[in-house]
Amino acid sequence: MSFDVLQDKIRAMKNPTVFGLDPRLEQIPPHILAQAFESHGETLSGAAQALLEFNKGLIDALCDIVPAVKPQAAYYERLGWRGMEVLERTITYAKGKGMFTIADIKRGDIGTTAQAYSDGWLGGVQVGKQICKTFDADCVTLNGYMGSDSINPFLDTCRAEDKCVFVLVKTSNPSSGDLQDLVAGDRVVYTVMGDLTQRLGKGTEGKYGFTCAGAVVGATYPSDLRQLRRRLEQTFFLVPGYGAQGGTAEDVQYAFNKYGHGAIINASRSIMCAWQKTGGDGTDYRQAARDAAIAMREEIKQFVTVV
Repeated sequence: MSFDVLQDKIRAMKNPTVFGLDPRLEQIPPHILAQAFESHGETLSGAAQALLEFNKGLIDALCDIVPAVKPQAAYYERLGWRGMEVLERTITYAKGKGMFTIADIKRGDIGTTAQAYSDGWLGGVQVGKQICKTFDADCVTLNGYMGSDSINPFLDTCRAEDKCVFVLVKTSNPSSGDLQDLVAGDRVVYTVMGDLTQRLGKGTEGKYGFTCAGAVVGATYPSDLRQLRRRLEQTFFLVPGYGAQGGTAEDVQYAFNKYGHGAIINASRSIMCAWQKTGGDGTDYRQAARDAAIAMREEIKQFVTVV
């Protein structure tokens, strides 16, 4: 299944990381903004053009050392249809550069609505006699706290299209414990969600042993991360919270199995905004992002060996 594709890329690069593309205008170098505004004015079209150029530059700089990219849909939705076009073009561009694409959409609805989301983001839309692809990401993030009805339509698409999902299980935000740490019978809620995710993916195991239903487990709670890795042996982990949110390389080591497989660590601001710490004018943003991504890879290598 699709997590085999991701694990193959991780092994080839010896780098179990993904960089998040969550750009705001104030994080884009001034020269890119100036060029976009000169062509399109200080308009939504100008903002969208700046995002696209920034994204393409980062992808060019990182595609040979980082296996995956994770654009967060909210930063594109805020620009309306222009931003969503940028998101679609960003995914297409990244795939063209050989990157695994994770659309961070956190959708959580049921029935035909969930199926419509799945069609748009992973599968395709029936138009007359043809199936037309839209975003065509390799993977999406989901909020499964409405139960299996909010996950199964996506898993049906995953089976048909050889794709995969990450379901929110134990998230990195400080208030995650308001719900996820509550006791439910003899388990806490986040373990209930983890067990459900692994159970729903059963039968889709690939060559590395992971199902097409992965889990989002934050780096900011390393003891929970370790417990879930032991509990969910067939579940691939997406681990946010590294870097700006406080998660460290020592913390994220618990996401991996004994072969250094089964997890990918996300960093967004620390890579995307690295140019803001160089003292330059932003024209070095590609090199700054590359240096930050390499530093992250080397930090994780101190604790995790990918074989």
